[in-house]
Parts: sequence; C-alpha cells; structure tokens
Amino acid sequence: MALSAVMNWFGRADRAMAAAPLSLAEMEPPPLPFVPIAPGIRVPAPFWPVERLRAAAELWGEGFQAPGGDIEILRLTKPLGVSSASSLLLVGAGGGGASCSIAQQLGVWVSGFEADAGLAAAAIALIARRKLTKRAAIEVWNPADPVFRKNFYHHCVALDPLRDAPVERTFAAIAQALKPGGQLMVAQIVADTPLDVTDPVVAHWARLERRDPAMLPTEVAVTRTLKRLGYDVRIVEDLSERHIHQALIGWRAAVRKMEGDRPSRRAAMAFVQEAELWLFRLRLFQPGKLRLVRWHGIGK
Repeated sequence: MALSAVMNWFGRADRAMAAAPLSLAEMEPPPLPFVPIAPGIRVPAPFWPVERLRAAAELWGEGFQAPGGDIEILRLTKPLGVSSASSLLLVGAGGGGASCSIAQQLGVWVSGFEADAGLAAAAIALIARRKLTKRAAIEVWNPADPVFRKNFYHHCVALDPLRDAPVERTFAAIAQALKPGGQLMVAQIVADTPLDVTDPVVAHWARLERRDPAMLPTEVAVTRTLKRLGYDVRIVEDLSERHIHQALIGWRAAVRKMEGDRPSRRAAMAFVQEAELWLFRLRLFQPGKLRLVRWHGIGK
C-alpha cells in the first residue's frame, strides 16, 4: 500500500502494518517533543510545524490537514445551499484551505474558528495570499469553553469539532450561533465503543495525534445531542471508507512525486512522521474502531 511504500522508500520497516501482533515494547510511542525557550523552561513543540504543513499540502492540498481537500469540503458544504448572501460558521477551519475553497467557489462569507493557534496563523496567511480577506476570516477558539457570536450565522460546517471539546456544550454554542432554520453539517471522528488505552496501537496513535481517546464521542451521543437541541437530523452517514480511500489516493500521488523529485532531508522526515501517524490511524479505521461520520441537521 502507499503508506508502506513511503516507509520503505525512506529505509524504514513497516512494523505498524505487519500481520503479526506487536509487543508493547515495539509499539511504545516516542515522547512528545519539547522546545527550550529559556534555561530550565521547555514548552511542547508545535503540533503543526512548517515542515508538517508542507507535507500535508503535498498530500491533501494547500491549507488542508485531512484527505479530500477541495473536493471533500465542497461536498460537505454544497448541500447547505449557501450563496453570496449567506454567512457560514466554520468550526475546525484548519490551515485555511477549507475557508478559501468555500469562499472562492461558493461565494459565501466564511467565519472560521480554529483551536490550534499555529494552524490559525497559517490560515490567516493563506487567506491573505489568495486575496480573500473580504470573504473569509479566522479566529482562535477554546474547545473547553466554546463561544460564538449568537444568532449571527446562516449555516455551519463543523470539521471534527469535538477533538478536545465536550459534545453538549459545543453543539449548544453552535446552535445558539445560528439563525432560526440554520443548517448544520458535521464531520466527526467517533468511537462507538471506548478505545482500550492499554492497546499499544491505541496508545501510539493517541500519542502521535496528541489526542485523548476518552474524548471521542459515539455516533449515538452526537445524534441524540443534536436532536435534543432541536435539530431535524436528516442524514447520518458513515464516511470511513471514503476517508480511507482518499487517504490512500493522496499517499500514492505523493510517493509517485517523491520518486521523481527527491525531497530534502527535513521534508523527508516530515513525510515519514506523517506516514507513521497514518499507519496507526488506519490500523484503527480499518476494523471500525474509529469511524468518520457525517450529520446534516436543520434547526428550528
């Protein structure tokens, strides 16, 4: 598969996808990177350093951090019927690719919110380079205490909004931000049964993703919350197979390009680290321990 080719191309063994079960020692995740800022003071390294942003751009498109790029974000947004007369709340704006695509292709006014300050800065820069500052804006939001302008937006697209956020509080804040009859499109990673944190694959994935497995919602919990908030939930769709397929397409294209144009050592290491993360992610997606689900709801 494409991810194995990446690891092998850089001289790394694909232990993560081996058929034989791995021991805990083999799967022990690396420690989180820290950066010294003063004598005796260290802070966590950025989750999206420049090299990783460039690798993601090669895989998914500039400003995107997940498979599908322009095609997928427009597929999610178009059913809302947005136009140049619409305002859109975009929660989980990432590095700006989604905001630019929606604003440029659909003409909608986009207010993007991103929890990662580094990604938000990259998004602001991308929007400026594409001269879309009149149509798209980015702000940093706090998933632990989500607050959006009330009764202001026509519709909302939320991309993995519950990464570090409580289900009820987050969707309540979004519901309060939408005008009456506003539509909500959600794409969220879920775990229908709690992930076993003693499982080496889960532990390694969580470490690489810097994600708390306990925060993953279930499909049922999201659906019930939306209905409690008054949404008419029209669609609940499992996007997992599509997500995996798009990931493999991105990796195959990247591998082909690298075979003809060898990247620098720094770029190569960024690709190796990203490939490792995706190997473990797919180890959880393929048996259904993780799924990507889409909801389309219409407000009161």
